[in-house]
Amino acid sequence: MQFCGDCGSMMKADGEHMVCTNDDCGATMARDKEQEASFVTTESQTFDDVIETDESANFEGKPIASDVRCDDCGNEEAWYTIKQTASADEPPTRFFKCTECGYRWREYN
Repeated sequence: MQFCGDCGSMMKADGEHMVCTNDDCGATMARDKEQEASFVTTESQTFDDVIETDESANFEGKPIASDVRCDDCGNEEAWYTIKQTASADEPPTRFFKCTECGYRWREYN
């Protein structure tokens, strides 16, 4: 990601130039291909890299927590996802699904 040197807004690629996304600024600069090689993008991201945060998400294949205990069957392993359910200054909520019986619960940190 590249930022405008004039106003600090994000810049986007437009052919051989980078263009400021702030309509009031309008700054442009030549694209630096060497610098762009070090940028982090999501182009190579696969579906397996995405962590589902929806409660109805398919948990299988997601990270496994071994520091929990299922209240339904007593199993000590569960898949989990993390979601920010409160304001940003509060810790996130972890949603669990038991690897044995499929029971679901949440944990507020």
